[in-house]
Amino acid sequence: MADEVILLDVWASPFGMRVRIALREKGIKFDWRAEDLSNKSPLLLKMNPVTKQIPVLIHNGKPVCESLIIVQYIDEVWKDRTPLLPSDPYERAHARFWGDYVDKKIYSTARQVCTTKGEPKEAAKKELIQCFKTLEGELGDKAYFGGKTFGLVDIALIPFYGWFHSLETIGNLNMEAEFPKLVAWGKRCLEKESVSQTLPDQLKVHDFLLGIRKKLGIE
Repeated sequence: MADEVILLDVWASPFGMRVRIALREKGIKFDWRAEDLSNKSPLLLKMNPVTKQIPVLIHNGKPVCESLIIVQYIDEVWKDRTPLLPSDPYERAHARFWGDYVDKKIYSTARQVCTTKGEPKEAAKKELIQCFKTLEGELGDKAYFGGKTFGLVDIALIPFYGWFHSLETIGNLNMEAEFPKLVAWGKRCLEKESVSQTLPDQLKVHDFLLGIRKKLGIE
């Protein structure tokens, strides 16, 4: 019997994008179901009653929550397909550390840059610049964060490449000048079908973020 794989998600969610990329890297067919977060479905509330957040992967009726946990679950269940984490225990721990760093730092600071103004925006911008510099240091001259292989850390970070245009226009950051290695890495990742099929156009993301700013009364 074939696996039943359902993903509860929202198109603009960078966290959901991680899961979609991982599934596509593995060549796993899945039923993508868009959620309305202002009117969450009974299925979402049933499958993730604790945080009630997306994404939720439902595999043969059993839910898995939190994007990086889902990505690692996918890697473990379909281990005979393209690996997303290295086999060496130390390297796996290293990848998890940097995935966690992206998880804790990038979304919150990038969102603040794009959805606040004045002092909070400038403070977030300063922190984000430092985070990107730290990530550039970790990337170094490697093709991907794991070396020659596209993996967990790349999957964790690449959805935010879609925010780069907004960070330039709203945050007044020159991404290519300040973070050339990250920009080149992002373009390299987009050459992968799993990424290009998943990431929305940066202008679409920009319109979405402008909509949030408008709702918040910021302009």
